[in-house]
Amino acid sequence: MRLTPKAAADRILGIAPTAEGGAVLKIGVTAAPEDGKANARLVALLAKQFRVAKSDIALIQGQTQRNKILFLKGEPGDLRRRLDTLARPT
Repeated sequence: MRLTPKAAADRILGIAPTAEGGAVLKIGVTAAPEDGKANARLVALLAKQFRVAKSDIALIQGQTQRNKILFLKGEPGDLRRRLDTLARPT
């Protein structure tokens, strides 16, 4: 996942290719990248979009970087369907 802090709005921007040939989910949040504010806003946005509790989302890697790895607790098939829907550009 690639996070853009200080964005115009909190929203999921879609899928983008990486230089390594993979793909990342791009997300923008309005919060500044200081004192964990952008990460907290990211978790809140994803919790709302995936309809899970904030405590069901853990930031595994990338606390101070734009590229992040998160763990979402839930039924894998349901989470995958929601991800597929959310990954479409708005």
